[in-house]
Amino acid sequence: MVAIIIIIAIIVFAIGYVISISNGLNRAIIKIDEANSDIDVSLTKRYDVLTKMIDVVKGYAKYEQETIFKTVELRKNMTIKEKNEANELMEENMEKINVIAENYPDLKASENYKTLQKAIADVEEHLQASRRLYNANVSSYNQKIVTFPSSIIANSKGLTKKDFFTVENKK
Repeated sequence: MVAIIIIIAIIVFAIGYVISISNGLNRAIIKIDEANSDIDVSLTKRYDVLTKMIDVVKGYAKYEQETIFKTVELRKNMTIKEKNEANELMEENMEKINVIAENYPDLKASENYKTLQKAIADVEEHLQASRRLYNANVSSYNQKIVTFPSSIIANSKGLTKKDFFTVENKK
């Protein structure tokens, strides 16, 4: 009788342990999704601020908006690779805007321009924080799916490693 109780206790413990690990993996996936959404919000905000900056610069430089900035269609379900590409495109165009501003001292003195420069700095800071959070969550998740015993459950659920959000430094 005692042996049966012990066997039942072990089975209940094992089932509870598997459920606990499975729930931990599910929570890690949710954290990655939340951080991914935060990156979307940051990129959209960055796009909006850069578009406003372009309008201010456009008044001084007389360039068409399309020649300064290629429209980036930010969509949900964009892969990390696509987000990296959109991020790089926005960085390239920000450099172009700064070059134009250097040629127009009145523009650099404009309060609108100064306000937008501060807004861009804030947006960049938020985007960097979003990237760090996303990458921390991906790192935690990737570690969970490759370490024993959670790797057994991760493999049975078909979970695979997630990509990190990377930014190339071109400087």
